[in-house]
Amino acid sequence: MMNWNQLISTKRLGQEARHTERHDERSEFKRDYDRLIFSAPFRRMQNKTQVFPLPGSIFVHNRLTHSLEVASVGMSLGNDVARELTSRHPELRDTLIQEIGTIVSTACLAHDMGNPPFGHSGEKAIQTFFTEGQGQYIRNLVSEALWSDMTHFEGNANAFRILSHRFCGRREGGFVMTYSTLASIVKYPCESRAAGKKGKFGFFNDDSQTYMKIAEELGIPRISADSLAYARHPLVYLTEAADDICYEIMDIEDAHKLKILSFEETSALLLGFFDSKTQDAIRKRIIEEGITDSNEKVIYMRARAIGLLESLCVRVFVEHEEEILSGTFSGGLIDHIAEPSLSAYRRCQKISGERIYNSKPVVDIELSGYKIMETLMEQMTKAVVHPELFHSRQLLRRVSSQYDIHSDDLGTRLLAVIDYVSGMTDIYALDIYQKINGISLPIV
Repeated sequence: MMNWNQLISTKRLGQEARHTERHDERSEFKRDYDRLIFSAPFRRMQNKTQVFPLPGSIFVHNRLTHSLEVASVGMSLGNDVARELTSRHPELRDTLIQEIGTIVSTACLAHDMGNPPFGHSGEKAIQTFFTEGQGQYIRNLVSEALWSDMTHFEGNANAFRILSHRFCGRREGGFVMTYSTLASIVKYPCESRAAGKKGKFGFFNDDSQTYMKIAEELGIPRISADSLAYARHPLVYLTEAADDICYEIMDIEDAHKLKILSFEETSALLLGFFDSKTQDAIRKRIIEEGITDSNEKVIYMRARAIGLLESLCVRVFVEHEEEILSGTFSGGLIDHIAEPSLSAYRRCQKISGERIYNSKPVVDIELSGYKIMETLMEQMTKAVVHPELFHSRQLLRRVSSQYDIHSDDLGTRLLAVIDYVSGMTDIYALDIYQKINGISLPIV
């Protein structure tokens, strides 16, 4: 059974033996939050696709705005859970349990930092380059563990790597985050060889020792003797819930802005989270407030839906605290919310799958993004396998010095390729694609 006093730790990766004197009143977890906000990988998310293509005249969500909204909901979830837990367990008052809101909010900021350009199509392009494309020959050149990591490439595992790995020129511990913040990001705490049917995993083999050290320190139990697989850190459930709430509800709002869904369809979906009495009260409030603009009506209904889902997820977490701490809780918090909200959430998922994720703008960006990523992976992989070639040397000159692209070990060079390509923004990936294909030239 995990316990809260051990799960919430201020120990920092890479600075375990150091106790730096502080000169301000920020908590260690607030330092984590600030460190991410001011980081380059976080800023790059402003030019990474969430679902819809990066905006033209109509602004929709990108990875950055999505992450900020998830962090806001995560803060509310964490604060409300902390209040409920200290009410149930008075002995937890005046402990680090009060920092849950900040920890979850920080984890929410980071949860998509490892996603490659062009949304899920970019992720798929990296995977299938090795399983179906020109990279199949690599299988005979690398270890089984690395091959599994590459063929299952997962944004969540990559986020953990970005935050914890010591890239060239960086200090030990990468971002030097607290153990609790790092553990709260890992949605699938297992190695790729234990990923299961969905192919989801939480850390690359190259970073497995780091996660094992964190898990041991925080008292997170290992749940498999045959592979590296752990129970979730309890706060992962809150990070996941914040993401589930935001992407599903905000995709509906974006679809309305883009006229993929009508106002009538959108309002029916959002009001569906409430009983009939509350629906009438919401409609009445909209009239009383003098809201006549359709987009503003949707915004109000969306806010009410998010508020409701947040409170329901808090209730599920608190009611199932013992299962969560024992590592036996099944599914996500959203899967256990009460009706009619659960059915309404499922309807949103169904509509999203049928009307949003298969809409022409989304499919077009996925097709283009897939081709761009496939080409970049092909060219860069060939360059590190045959670095002696003239074209290879030219390509490798473009790679940032933080990536160990010139290592004597082929596996390290291949990981550097994945680090480099997955860290690109959509715009930068397109620019490199055009240049290496001779489609565009720098004009001076």
